[in-house]
Amino acid sequence: MTLEHYIPFNKEFLLEQQMNAFSEDQEKIADFKKLFDIIEHYYHYESFNLNRNLKQNYALFDPDLSKKERKQFIGKSDFSVFKETLLTVLERGNYYRIDQKALDEAFNDSDLIGLNLSIDFNAFKDFELYARGHHKAKEKVKKYFFWKKEIEIEYYDRVLVYLNYSDEDFLNKKKVKLGKMPIDPGSIALKIFKRVPKNDLETIFPNAIPKMSVKDKMLLWVPGIFGGISLLSAKVIPALINMYNAYETGETIDLLNSKTSLNQGLIALGILSAYCFRQYNNFINKKIRYSKMLSDSLYFKNLGNNSGAFYSLLNSSEEEVMKETILAYSFLHKSDKPLSAEELDSQIESWFKTQLKTDLDFDVNDALLKLKSIGLGVENNGKWEVIPVKEALITIDELWDNVFQYNQNVSLLKN
Repeated sequence: MTLEHYIPFNKEFLLEQQMNAFSEDQEKIADFKKLFDIIEHYYHYESFNLNRNLKQNYALFDPDLSKKERKQFIGKSDFSVFKETLLTVLERGNYYRIDQKALDEAFNDSDLIGLNLSIDFNAFKDFELYARGHHKAKEKVKKYFFWKKEIEIEYYDRVLVYLNYSDEDFLNKKKVKLGKMPIDPGSIALKIFKRVPKNDLETIFPNAIPKMSVKDKMLLWVPGIFGGISLLSAKVIPALINMYNAYETGETIDLLNSKTSLNQGLIALGILSAYCFRQYNNFINKKIRYSKMLSDSLYFKNLGNNSGAFYSLLNSSEEEVMKETILAYSFLHKSDKPLSAEELDSQIESWFKTQLKTDLDFDVNDALLKLKSIGLGVENNGKWEVIPVKEALITIDELWDNVFQYNQNVSLLKN
């Protein structure tokens, strides 16, 4: 995988690491803590507004609401605003879209279940998957009979599934069966999962149905059809014909040999039937394993559904923005001279690599724009610097105080 913007460390740890640079100056450490405490409250207020925007514009498409509740938002919920806001939150949280190539590879390969899944994509007007973070782990998978092989599985740490369902007329036209899933046509489903195998992405689709692979079908039908026809034509049918002819004509035949041939044929057919049943049973067992994996995903890997997913997304986006701000401000604060975006980016990425043994692609442009928007970052001829901590405290306090200006309006009315 390519390097991600996602920073796999929490903000408290990163702040502590940056404050170690001036551990002897307790006053500066205290000021740093105050500064980022106010910044965090300001970012939380931004997230609150994003959450309100998402909920308002998603309500009309929320499958968790009744039809009566959704009708109240006709003309109030705007799909384009919802989608734009959702993408903003995902970008802030350093999620990236899983492209079609990666999806095709996941649908064609299988690491854990070894089972082909069929997904009727006609059910969706549009669908997208977004991921953040990844890791590898060793897993044991069953290969042949009782033999298990240890393989390395690549996992996505977080995956958001966005499913925009087609309307009812289209679904009826395409004869799409939504099954027993309680989802209304025209609604939008959102689901967040943790620890999803890269090559088993199809398992988190709600309408994924297990199907036999070409190999499974051949192992089941080829021996069954050709073996059955061969045994019937060579053993069973001739023996039955001879016995019937003898009965009709009254002729004497070697009844013992005919019965022996018939019994042998029937036994062989029984063995063949047992083999076919075993192959089919293997497929059923795979379906059971898939059902268990799906159950684990629903109960143990699912982090949020529909509007409930907003809180997880907003929390992670708020965390990522905070981490980027801490790093950008701290490195510029420690620098003896103003730095270009490229220089700052190189320093931060090098610090992660040498100090934390982690490779990542720090989103320096987003971090610098954030510093500028809250008044802490200053650009001059492509070089960036930050205002001192004491001055930064005053600036960010004024920013926070001016979020609401009702007291000022009251003063003006009195005058």
